[in-house]
Amino acid sequence: MRAPLTIAPSLFAAHSAVPAPVVPGESPAADDRRLRWAWPLALLGFPLGGVLANVIVGEVDSAGAAFAGGLIAGAVIGAAQWLALRPRVAWLWIPATSVGMAVGLTAGAALVDYGISRSDLVLMGAVTGAGVGALQALVLARNVPGAVWWAVANPPAWAIAWLVTSVVISGNVKDRWTNFGAGGALVFALLTGLVLMSLFGRANREAPAA
Repeated sequence: MRAPLTIAPSLFAAHSAVPAPVVPGESPAADDRRLRWAWPLALLGFPLGGVLANVIVGEVDSAGAAFAGGLIAGAVIGAAQWLALRPRVAWLWIPATSVGMAVGLTAGAALVDYGISRSDLVLMGAVTGAGVGALQALVLARNVPGAVWWAVANPPAWAIAWLVTSVVISGNVKDRWTNFGAGGALVFALLTGLVLMSLFGRANREAPAA
């Protein structure tokens, strides 16, 4: 009578004990160096996305316009950010940004009754940032510990970026854009870039040694 086969369970146990790599591709250090120049370039997605949404949908003056405009602008912004962040984050960052911005902008714009005063824009920005940050954090959490801080950082970052835009190009806010302009995007890139560097640095420290 043959002895029972015992190799399969041991192989399974050995396989399950091997931690999955944090991210594929380049080393974490190389990814972080790339982030320093790629993330500021991702800010181009904000004016490009805003212009495209404005051309296709028009002013954000109703729930339908806010949702559609948010989807369009969010897709462009998400794609630009994903190009800067890959391979740290999955492509799901793009639809997460699009849907998050659509939901956040719809809620934020309705909350201020589609107003365009400085306080209205700041509040709308905070609510939009909450929607975007929450869904992006879910994607980020797949590879990066502490991703909840990304969700926490986005509402004030969006609010401050809208505040800057309302001061720098105050004459353009009457067109009811989906998102802040280039001036606000510069501030947004700085604030959120610091958060990303902190999160990625923590991920590098907690990653298992090769």
